Amino acid sequence: MLVENGQWIMRGLAWDDPYRIRTWKELVNWVNEVGFLPLFSNEVEGFSAEEHVSPDYWWTGVREEDPWEWREIIASSHEVAYGKFFDKKAGFISREWLPYFANSRRCGYDFDALWEDGKASRRAKKIMDFFWEEADGDTVCKDVYILSTDLKKQAGFGKGGEKNYPGILTDLQMQTYLVLSDFTRRQNKRGEEYGMAVSVPLPPEAIWGADLVRSAYSEKPSASWERLIGRVKELYPAAEEADIIRLIGRRPEE
Repeated sequence: MLVENGQWIMRGLAWDDPYRIRTWKELVNWVNEVGFLPLFSNEVEGFSAEEHVSPDYWWTGVREEDPWEWREIIASSHEVAYGKFFDKKAGFISREWLPYFANSRRCGYDFDALWEDGKASRRAKKIMDFFWEEADGDTVCKDVYILSTDLKKQAGFGKGGEKNYPGILTDLQMQTYLVLSDFTRRQNKRGEEYGMAVSVPLPPEAIWGADLVRSAYSEKPSASWERLIGRVKELYPAAEEADIIRLIGRRPEE
């Protein structure tokens, strides 16, 4: 996505291009094929959903053809993970590759352990406390469905309270402690939807289970990071390593 004279210019393929992705299902299939994919174009040419769909249907509201609508459908399908995973920008991760992101980004820490070791902020904990609870000596996911707007209020952010809610929520997605599991719109008294779609954050463990999400904890976080960097290099050998690292993140410290 380029900005020229204050306007967004979308990249993409011609409507009749045989390689154009035409449905949200085709996009999911491609994410599963490549492993992970930013939503918008970036420094790594070709490494985005934007560059492989039509530029003509963004923000049209036509659910069958609008990639902005597709992200909502894909998030709620739970076929792949959706959230701000790439340089604090949106994208998708397949279930096959999610464990390597989790291990690399978390450095082997579940959030409760991160907090106990003094590596998590108090504001992050106020958010994550809505999703985890102690049960029989273990920390388990709560059965909770909360809009991000409601979570902001209940976690004590906003006017007169904690600051930088969007930034903290983004950081938790970058660390893979949260994904965006659904989108919904508010309804008026007549049951009519209105306004912008609101995201529903949730720990990936609540969707796909801790066994899957944490299945790469047995290897060093740096080894998972090298897998991620290597995968992008394999797909886009002409890409600059610095640009890849900007998207994937720096090598984790061990």
